[in-house]
Amino acid sequence: MDMEKKENIKEVIEWIMCIVIAVVLALIVRHYIFTPTVVNQKSMYSTLEEGDRLILDRWSITTKKEIKRGDIITFEAPTEKQVTLQDYDENNPVAIYSSEPKNIFSKFIYYVLEWNKTSYIKRVIGVAGDHILIDNGKVYVNDQELEENYLRDGIVTERRGLFYDLTVPEGYIFAMGDNRIESMDCREFGCIPLEKVESKVLFRFWPFNKFGKV
Repeated sequence: MDMEKKENIKEVIEWIMCIVIAVVLALIVRHYIFTPTVVNQKSMYSTLEEGDRLILDRWSITTKKEIKRGDIITFEAPTEKQVTLQDYDENNPVAIYSSEPKNIFSKFIYYVLEWNKTSYIKRVIGVAGDHILIDNGKVYVNDQELEENYLRDGIVTERRGLFYDLTVPEGYIFAMGDNRIESMDCREFGCIPLEKVESKVLFRFWPFNKFGKV
């Protein structure tokens, strides 16, 4: 093999290595630090609207920073979107996740590349130990009516499912959408485990007239 061919092969290998490194770094940043996303749900209207483009803070989740009431988060959608009486356990009011990927390759596809994965975006209403009660169109946390200035005028919180009077277990959160009428949330599928929380919403960068922290 002559010198010129060797140089060409070396150059190709170097380019391949650069591309591989760039892809790996991009995946690391996207999965562990931050990632852009587009809102495609109505459940957070009017705080967030369909088509809004956001930057999600994954670093807070990676470093296990505290999730607080009022945080807007994304999380993996439960397997069972509406828990029935047959599966309801008032002593363990948690969401059901029953279709976990089994091998390393499928886990990489699902959790890192996030192909065929559904995520929800909601607001944290209660954290571990909080008693949540939904009654007469209002939300009570630890027997105090929750002040929800982010809701549109006239919006009430209905009992949409079985989870309307509960204590949030350790390691879980209770979340709902600001658009209570059109939000499928913890009222219907139960509390979300912290390990299923993917990110916090950091800020909105589109449309430009709404640019800034959410």
